[in-house]
Amino acid sequence: MDNIPDAELWRTHERRRERLVAVARERLRRQLKRRGASSAEVRRADEVLDPEALTIGFARRFATYKRATLLFRDAERLVALLNGKGRPVQLMFAGKAHPNDNEGKELIRRIVHVARGEDLRRRVVFLEDYDMSLAHYLVSGVDVWLNTPRRPLEASGTSGMKIAVNGGLNMSILDGWWCEGYTPENGWAIGMGEEYEDTETQDAVESEIVYDLLEKEVVPTFYNRGADGLPRQWISRMKASMRTVCPVFNTNRMVQEYTERLYLPAIHRARGLVADGLAGATTLAMWKGYMKKRWSKVNVLSVEADAAGEFCVGAELPVRATVVLGEIRPEEVAVQIYEGQLSPTREIRNAVIVDMACDDRAGDGTWSYSGLIPCRNAGRHGFVIRVLPKHDSLRSPHDAGLIFWA
Repeated sequence: MDNIPDAELWRTHERRRERLVAVARERLRRQLKRRGASSAEVRRADEVLDPEALTIGFARRFATYKRATLLFRDAERLVALLNGKGRPVQLMFAGKAHPNDNEGKELIRRIVHVARGEDLRRRVVFLEDYDMSLAHYLVSGVDVWLNTPRRPLEASGTSGMKIAVNGGLNMSILDGWWCEGYTPENGWAIGMGEEYEDTETQDAVESEIVYDLLEKEVVPTFYNRGADGLPRQWISRMKASMRTVCPVFNTNRMVQEYTERLYLPAIHRARGLVADGLAGATTLAMWKGYMKKRWSKVNVLSVEADAAGEFCVGAELPVRATVVLGEIRPEEVAVQIYEGQLSPTREIRNAVIVDMACDDRAGDGTWSYSGLIPCRNAGRHGFVIRVLPKHDSLRSPHDAGLIFWA
């Protein structure tokens, strides 16, 4: 990405935006003719949109939780933003609601109504009959892709991934894929991942954040041009977005990861279980039954760790545990340290699993284990010991439905 000349990248993006505006005008003319609009009104469609203005796109299924009209909560502020002198902004909406989703259809009706107002007629458009052809022009031509779902309801948000491939920038709630894809250099985050019980409060707070981001960061960055007319800071964000998003959020990587991590291991495991007249499956079933009968004896008698005081990042904390296994053998279990940073309510967050080693027999059916917790980062940390069954044919250590927490 760094080897692409800024001027070449920006010229390519501007041509795509110009093409998007031309397609939008043509579609708008067809929409007006279908509605029986006057010839004068149809001609005015050629005045809609500016091929050089900052263009924000919002195109997706019009479900209510996606909050397509979040930007319309403060009409005066929106008009001032879109009609800024020398720094115009325009909004392009497209999408469909489910035929039985009356609330979703109401969102579309409201956008169409706003777009007919004289103050916003040239700055807001809703394009009907959203399909793959229109999506092609939108994702390749907009400058910013706006996504405003109510966290945590967004499943993924693949349209934002396509925006990045085409050089657009994402501005989204930290939900779905954007939780993983966002960095301060490659786009904008709406909020910090908060969740609200009161949706009205959530809409009010997050609409304010959207306005602030647009007014103080997005618009100034887009229109801050050098002597050569290039928005260098904006282009830097475009490159950062393509550099960080494209290698990770793409179908090639997804299919390869599913194949390597899930499909191939599942095939190999299945073949092993059904071979020799289901010998593997029979052995595994008998082992599970054996473990369930004896699991009630599993216990952690003691845990020792010199955890008082402070530790430096990079140090290691030794942990020792005495574990009762009864008739179960040490090789049939995994004794683990479950550790991580503590929340204000003393819950372990972003846990890391550390396997403990069996050192010696401490008594009849009792074993000594040890492990080291690496101090990776600062803050308050906690840990707990757990015991899980272990077998080569288990799909997952949790597959047996057995676990013991100290």
